[in-house]
Amino acid sequence: MSSPVRISVCIVAMNEEDRIGDCLRSVEFADEWIVVDSHSTDRTREIAAEFGARVIERDWPGHVEQKNFALDQAEHDWVLCIDADERVSPELRVSIQAALASDTLPDGFRFARRTWYLGRWIDHGGWYPDRKLRLFRRGRARWGGINPHDHVQMEGDALLLSGDLLHYSYRSIADHLRTINSFTTIAAREKHSRGQRAGLLDLLGRPFWKFLRMYLLKAGFLDGVAGIVVAVIGSFYVFLKYAKLLELQLCGDGDGDGEDAA
Repeated sequence: MSSPVRISVCIVAMNEEDRIGDCLRSVEFADEWIVVDSHSTDRTREIAAEFGARVIERDWPGHVEQKNFALDQAEHDWVLCIDADERVSPELRVSIQAALASDTLPDGFRFARRTWYLGRWIDHGGWYPDRKLRLFRRGRARWGGINPHDHVQMEGDALLLSGDLLHYSYRSIADHLRTINSFTTIAAREKHSRGQRAGLLDLLGRPFWKFLRMYLLKAGFLDGVAGIVVAVIGSFYVFLKYAKLLELQLCGDGDGDGEDAA
């Protein structure tokens, strides 16, 4: 099935040579592929170019800023935004093509995202269905939110499609920890820049509540050992974010590490 609507795919990437190929193959039904690369030191740009993507190398200004830059490069009215560690499942592809073949279209579409972690799909703990707005009319939406937690902000209505966006987020627990170290640095600095402060309740109460919510209230225990790891690291993320915010309050802004990672 093909859609009469032409689609641009926008991807931001850095050092994703092991994942960018599968990502692009999953969206081969599109009409244009834009990859904005933040100076990868591996073969990310070469692999994307071999696929037929238009590759733009650019400094990393932040998650929201980079994704909006990629969005501005799109030539077609409909844009599908995915990350290099995501793939459009065959079921979602069929749903997208069928939806865009309709005579009456909304301004955007949402769909569930399912994450692969520790050798299994995570279906609980708040990680699924994790619905995302990623397909939309280019003139009706922009990326917003507070770095590093970006999201699409759209004027108009969005419909929910069947099929999952598959997310291969972390290569290992070590990779997961590197990511949260980077993200919590960014998040703490964003909070600090807005005058937010951290206290004892933030350091103790918020992480405990995060674990309780993910593991018990969101049924993370149904995902077995992986569910425990997800909840504990989720709790640690919250602790680290507020610990770094407290550090900024007490010591000022230092060099930090990892804040420039995509």
